[in-house]
Amino acid sequence: MDTKLTLKLDQEVIEKAKHYAAEKKVSLSRIIENYLNSLTSEKTTDDIQISPFVKSLSSGIKIPADYDYKKDRAEYLDQKHK
Repeated sequence: MDTKLTLKLDQEVIEKAKHYAAEKKVSLSRIIENYLNSLTSEKTTDDIQISPFVKSLSSGIKIPADYDYKKDRAEYLDQKHK
C-alpha cells in the first residue's frame, strides 16, 4: 500500500535528484523508496559469503598496468603453431 510522505530537503538537492531520476527514467519516489528499503534491509553486506571455488580463483599475482595481453597471446600462438 502506497502512503504519502512529506520531506523537507534543500532545493538544490531536490533539483539534482529530479534530474537524476529523469535521466534514469524512474520516479523520484521509487528512488527514495529503494534507498530507504536498502537502508532498512536486514541483510547486510557483511553476511555475504565467498564460496571456496571463488576464493580459489584468486592467485594473489599482481598484473602490471602496462601488461599487453594481446602481445603475449600472439607470442603464445606463434610458439604453439611452430
